[in-house]
Amino acid sequence: MRSMCIGAIAIAALALAGPPAGRAAEGADDSARNARDRYGATATPTDQGSSPSDLAITRTIRQQVVKDDSLSTNAKNAKIVTQDGVVALRGPVASQAEKDAVAGIASRAPGVKRVDDQLEVEGGASR
Repeated sequence: MRSMCIGAIAIAALALAGPPAGRAAEGADDSARNARDRYGATATPTDQGSSPSDLAITRTIRQQVVKDDSLSTNAKNAKIVTQDGVVALRGPVASQAEKDAVAGIASRAPGVKRVDDQLEVEGGASR
């Protein structure tokens, strides 16, 4: 019992200590993205238009993106938000070619007035 308590205390101490020096910038820290989204600087899924045409545009784009076997999982999971015919694309993609492909799919969808391409190229995305 005593060794379990000591182990629990050691784990708690490590958790409270935070990351090792020099590693704070690494990892899954999305604080900047979260702050950007919180203050309305970018479209989020809650901004999705509810009109039948906006829903149809988003559905068409999503179906085409998911159907494209050349795209990575990250590209297939990009945020697609349509409001009044304007499509916002956000999220990481593996390459500039993927960024162009997703934006091209969006721009060719019927009813799209404009595409706001905010996709971010990141290396090493898995497929």
